[in-house]
Amino acid sequence: MAKRNITIQLDEDVITDAKVIAAKRGTSVSALIAQQLVELSYDDMRYERAKRLALQLMAEAEPHGGRRWSRADIYKD
Repeated sequence: MAKRNITIQLDEDVITDAKVIAAKRGTSVSALIAQQLVELSYDDMRYERAKRLALQLMAEAEPHGGRRWSRADIYKD
């Protein structure tokens, strides 16, 4: 996949902290940010997929879990 550049503006202290974190991990700030965005995108995709599946399963479910008895049936003597 082709890569493109983006420009972001951050406070100086955030940039300084990011440089330290990137150095600790042996990577660049750019790679660090790119990895975080990839993970964010992946997590969002997984959430949306799970949401669609849950909504589909709820739509297909029988009302009241398929229960066919009434309150009166439970308390019959």
